[in-house]
Amino acid sequence: MTRILLINPNISDSVSELIRAEAQRSAAPGTEVEVLTAPFGVAYIETRFEALIGAYAAAQLAAEHHARFDAVVVAAFGDPGLPGLREALPCPVTGLTEAALASACLLGHRFSIVAISQRIRAWYRETVQSYGLEGRLASIRGLDEPLADIGRVQGDQGERLVALAERCVAEDGADVIVLAGAPLAGLARSLKGRLPVPSVDGVSSAVKHAETLAALQPGKARQGSFAPPPVKPNKGLSPAIQALLGGAR
Repeated sequence: MTRILLINPNISDSVSELIRAEAQRSAAPGTEVEVLTAPFGVAYIETRFEALIGAYAAAQLAAEHHARFDAVVVAAFGDPGLPGLREALPCPVTGLTEAALASACLLGHRFSIVAISQRIRAWYRETVQSYGLEGRLASIRGLDEPLADIGRVQGDQGERLVALAERCVAEDGADVIVLAGAPLAGLARSLKGRLPVPSVDGVSSAVKHAETLAALQPGKARQGSFAPPPVKPNKGLSPAIQALLGGAR
């Protein structure tokens, strides 16, 4: 049995339910998934500072719960805190962006990202750059109106999201559409056949890649840039994070 922990670094329980539903649909028989919601933070991340808060929330939950799981997923597009968690945790870690981009690169050369807001695009672009894939990014397009309910984006804005995806193909030359963010979990599945190019979803991609990584049993880095953080004095940290800093070897 493979056990995967998906951490929603935002406080939106409705989004966690979307994550859970798509993760369960995507998981192979014998894989168990669990979704945890951040105990503090914002409803959804759009900015670098909000990502900083979400990263710490994800670190806290990962420190408290990782021992029961074979792999951990940062279940927010932009992957807040992912590189640091990869240093500290003994199990494989991936995120919605990393997994979705990996899937997209296996399906076409140039991909476009369809996002839930305009403000979020700068942070997403920087995330793509951090993965060395800016040369394959055709465009990032986002909704341009306030969101009434983050858990209802698919229902409220579904046709606008489809129109944005179609423009990415027709005007930007996208070979693959990445439907970005946990609030869009499952949308790629529901749009199957509607778009003229393949579309991928971060949650389903992350679950499948996490299953693969767990099955490969690649081991934990003991040297190099993803070796565990060195032991040093610390102050004001939770017992779980203190334990992770002192014992992740």
